[in-house]
Amino acid sequence: MWSIVGLSFGTVLGLAAAFGGFVAFALVLVLGAAGFVAGRAMEGEIDLAQVFTRRSA
Repeated sequence: MWSIVGLSFGTVLGLAAAFGGFVAFALVLVLGAAGFVAGRAMEGEIDLAQVFTRRSA
């Protein structure tokens, strides 16, 4: 399944680069990564509380 997701994401990135230039490519890349992290967090595979909380020394 992940190979199909990767293929789809790569195709979208390629189209964004071809038709929109570098700015569109970078925007699709950043938003795709943010969506990936958000999806993993919602499924419980990533704990974002560890990333955004301060540790006391």
